[in-house]
Amino acid sequence: MIIEIKGVQFVNKGAELMLHAVLQQMENYWPDAELVLAPNPNSSYLDRAKVGAYQKLSVKKGKLDLNTLSYAIPTKIRKALKNKFGLVTEADIDVVLDASGFAYGDQWNSLSIQLLAKEINRLAKHGKKYIFLPQALGDFTRTQDIASLKNALPSASLICARENSSFEHVRKLIGDSANLVQFPDFTNLVKGVVPDYFVNGENRVLIIPNYNMVGTRNTHNAWKETYIDVLVNAVAVIRELGLEPVLLNHEGKGDAGICEQIKQLGGGDIELITEADPLKVKGIIGASKAVICSRFHGCVSALSQGIPCLGTSWSHKYERLYEEYMQADCLISPDISTEQLKNGLVAAIETVNAPEKVEARETYKLQSKAMWEKTSQVIG
Repeated sequence: MIIEIKGVQFVNKGAELMLHAVLQQMENYWPDAELVLAPNPNSSYLDRAKVGAYQKLSVKKGKLDLNTLSYAIPTKIRKALKNKFGLVTEADIDVVLDASGFAYGDQWNSLSIQLLAKEINRLAKHGKKYIFLPQALGDFTRTQDIASLKNALPSASLICARENSSFEHVRKLIGDSANLVQFPDFTNLVKGVVPDYFVNGENRVLIIPNYNMVGTRNTHNAWKETYIDVLVNAVAVIRELGLEPVLLNHEGKGDAGICEQIKQLGGGDIELITEADPLKVKGIIGASKAVICSRFHGCVSALSQGIPCLGTSWSHKYERLYEEYMQADCLISPDISTEQLKNGLVAAIETVNAPEKVEARETYKLQSKAMWEKTSQVIG
């Protein structure tokens, strides 16, 4: 069996963590399956080769998608491409596991949805399976998107909405369809690795920025005016509490500018960690005293490991995440004062192991295990 993992990459550490989460479960459920990854600007050939992936030969540019032609290539030629050059076409793939995280909705361009719909229908026509692993979906308000998704989504083998808002966004399109289910983010099962260089974590509070907080995708416009100030104030609050602030870059070049800005405005003597290994990123988060975070998978890594985490939001996925983990009060507002920030951090630290929060962490790990059982049944 040949499985393509779609939507992952090697720059955004959350996306790479999802890749590792899928690889670990492939080892459990489909140890003999072969992995395929498609090239993209944040997924180089060398990165893909390191995880043992065949390279997807995808003939697609802009609106032009010629992958349907792959089915006309003789089997003998396709086998030669795979065995001699490591190239795999859509016609060779048996299952697509879409781990995009958050890629389909009004905050993204319509082209990705049009291409998605065509791909789902093509695969279904040829008896192949398209599975959406838990991810944020929607809103969907553009007429063309709605029509395309209504046509294509019923042909998907499984659609795992990550939270209730996403579930309802899809439900509005296809109704109470048997292929639509709800499961939480699945990286909560991945165990982190603490690197040797990260010491005294119990005295360190991480600050994890996100450039989307000040970008066009953020519909919470007030954040664009106050975001940098709030994080600089966080540096002062952490120090006032006798703890050490540490910046953690979760995205690479995208977040590097904001990290440097906070470092300079916060006095210049703040350690900045840029770690390439997503398992070590999760380990660093799990070994810290607390986190102030704007990256979704940074928040998941903290909340699922019982690390106090104040979060900011640029999408509904954050609100639903904090509600699920019984910590809605830890999602801060753009007009938060320094005193409120201090009180919020102290409260998060003091209450992180409240019984309902511990129960939520365990519940969602059990649900992630159930999601993989469901996926295994669907693949057969």
